[in-house]
Amino acid sequence: MTQLHPTIARVTERIIAKSKASRQAYLDLIQREADNRPDRSQVSCSNLAHAFAGALEDQEALKRNAGPNIGIVTSYNDMLSAHQPYGRYPERLKIYAREVGATAQVAGGTPAMCDGVTQGETGMELSLFSRDAIAMATGVALSHAMYDGMLLLGICDKIVPGLLIGALRFGHLPGVFVPSGPMPSGISNSDKQKTRQLYAEGKATRAELLESELGSYHSPGTCTFFGTANSNQMMMEMMGLHIPGAAFIQPGTQLRQALDRAAVHRVTQMTQDGNDYRPLGHCVDEKAIVNAMVGLLATGGSTNHAIHIPAFARAAGVQVDWTDLSELSSAVPLLARVYPNGSGDTNHFHAAGGMGYVIRELVGAGLAHGDVLGVGQQRGMGEYAQEPGLDGETLVWRDVGPSGDETMLKPASDPFQPDGGMKLVTGNLGRACFKSSAVARDRWTVEAPCRVFQTQHDVVAAFKAGELDRDVVVIVRFQGPKANGMPELHSLTPPLAVLQDRGYRVALVTDGRMSGASGKVPAAIHCSPEALGGGPLSLLQDGDVVKVCAETGELSTSAHLSTRTPVPDPVPAIGTGRELFTMFRMLADEAEKGGSAMLASAGL
Repeated sequence: MTQLHPTIARVTERIIAKSKASRQAYLDLIQREADNRPDRSQVSCSNLAHAFAGALEDQEALKRNAGPNIGIVTSYNDMLSAHQPYGRYPERLKIYAREVGATAQVAGGTPAMCDGVTQGETGMELSLFSRDAIAMATGVALSHAMYDGMLLLGICDKIVPGLLIGALRFGHLPGVFVPSGPMPSGISNSDKQKTRQLYAEGKATRAELLESELGSYHSPGTCTFFGTANSNQMMMEMMGLHIPGAAFIQPGTQLRQALDRAAVHRVTQMTQDGNDYRPLGHCVDEKAIVNAMVGLLATGGSTNHAIHIPAFARAAGVQVDWTDLSELSSAVPLLARVYPNGSGDTNHFHAAGGMGYVIRELVGAGLAHGDVLGVGQQRGMGEYAQEPGLDGETLVWRDVGPSGDETMLKPASDPFQPDGGMKLVTGNLGRACFKSSAVARDRWTVEAPCRVFQTQHDVVAAFKAGELDRDVVVIVRFQGPKANGMPELHSLTPPLAVLQDRGYRVALVTDGRMSGASGKVPAAIHCSPEALGGGPLSLLQDGDVVKVCAETGELSTSAHLSTRTPVPDPVPAIGTGRELFTMFRMLADEAEKGGSAMLASAGL
C-alpha cells in the first residue's frame, strides 16, 4: 500500500485530534439511534396504515415487512436543469427496489434553488441559507422512522451539502447519493466568455448575450462548467458516497440508468439487518472529509466548498477550517483544468479519464486516503479509481488508461502546478480564501489604493462610469452571512476582467462569495470576520492601500485602522422572502465555520 504523503497524514491526524470529543459524541448519537430504531412490526397499526396507504403496489410487501424500505429524498423541480431529470426517478427507483425484494417511498422533497438563476438578483440572498432549509427538510423527510436506508437525489450548489447535513443526523442509516449527470456540451466556453465580456463593454446586445447563454445552458442536466454543482459530484466520488463513477454520466443514457439501478440495489445490501451494514455516519469520517478537500484542490473546484465542507463536516462531528484546507493545498498538486480554469468542460473531463483517473492518481501517490469505507461493493477507493461501463446490459468497471487530454488532465507526477491553488490569506483585514489555481501567477500579488462599495451593483455602475480605470483593489463589504446571507458576486467577474485585460492591476476583497464559475481576477473572498458588527472591512476608506498576496498569504492594509470607527451597519433589506430568513442572518456563524445558523444554534 502506498505510504500517505506526510502533509496529508499530519493534517488528518490534527483533524482527528481536534475532533475527538465532537466525533465521539456523534458516533454515540448514531449508535443510540440504531439501537432504538423501532421494529415496524411493533409500531402502532394506525401509524403504519398512514404510511402504507399511498403505497399502491408496494402496500402488501410493506404490510408483510418483506424487506428493507428505502426513503427517497428528492430535490426535483423542473426549473433547475440539473434536477429536471429527477421527475421520473421515483417510479424507476421503486421498480429497482422490487427487483431485490425491497420497497422505496418518497420520504420528502427539499427546495432546490439555482444560483445561476438568482445571480445578481435579490433572491441570491436566500441561497446560502437554503442549505440549512434543505438540511431541515431532509430531517423532516427522514423523521418518520419508516426507513432502513436513504437515496439522496441532489446535485447543485447548496443542495448536496444540505442533503448531506440532514442525512448525517440520521447517520445510523446507509445512504447513497444519486446524481443525474451533466447536459451535453454546448458552445465553446471561450465563445461564451467572449460574448459576456463584449456585453459588459457595451459591444454586444442583450439578444446576442441571451443567445450565447442558451447555447451553453440548453437542456436537462447539470451545467457543464466546473462550478459548485460539479464540484459536489466530484466530492461525493472522493468520499465514496456515489456508486463508483456515477458523477458525470449524462441523463437518459443506458449507463446512467444502470448506475441508478445499482444505487438502489446497493443501499438495500447495507442496511442494519443485512450482512454488510455501512451506516452513512461511519462512511463520512475524518478521512472522507480530507478526501473531499484533497479532491477540491486537485481539480480546482469551487471556492464555495470552503464554506460547505466545514458545515457538513460539523454535522458528522468533524472539525475543519481554512488552515487545514490551505495546508493541504501546499501538498496537493493541481491535476485538472476544467472550465473556468481550462478550455474543456466536465464532459471533456470525463472523456479524458475523469474521476477514475483523478482518484487513481491521488491514491496512487499517497495524496488521498484509499481506505475510506465508501458505498462500493468493495471497501475503500479501489472501484472509484476505475470507470463504469456496460458489457451488454451488465454494469462493469474497467481500469482507466493514461490521460486522454493532457491540456485538461495530468498525472500526479507531472501536474499543472505543484499545489492545489486554494490559499489562505490573512492579516489586519481578517482571514480570506484566494483561489490561485484560477489566476495567472503574475497576478497573485496586487497592491493598490482601494475603492470601497457596499453592493455589487455599485461596482458595476462605477465601472460603466469609467471610475475604475486604474490599478485598484475593489472592496465589496456587508456581503457576509449576517449582513445579507452572503450572496455570490459573480456579476463582478466580467467588469473586473475587462479592467484587467486593459492592463490594470485589479483585485477584489469581499466578505461575500464568488461563484465556482468565477476565475481570472485575483480575489480574497469569504473575508472573516465580516464587516457587519465592526469587522476590519468596515474600517476601510477609499484610497487606503490594500495588499492581496497569494505568494506570502497576506491580506492587509497600511492604513491605521485602530484609530477609526466602523461605518454603520446597513439596514437589512426585505422583499423576495428575505425577511423570512432574518433568524438565519441573526444566528449565523462565521464563513470559516460554514455560515450556518442551524449548526451554530444546535451546538454542533
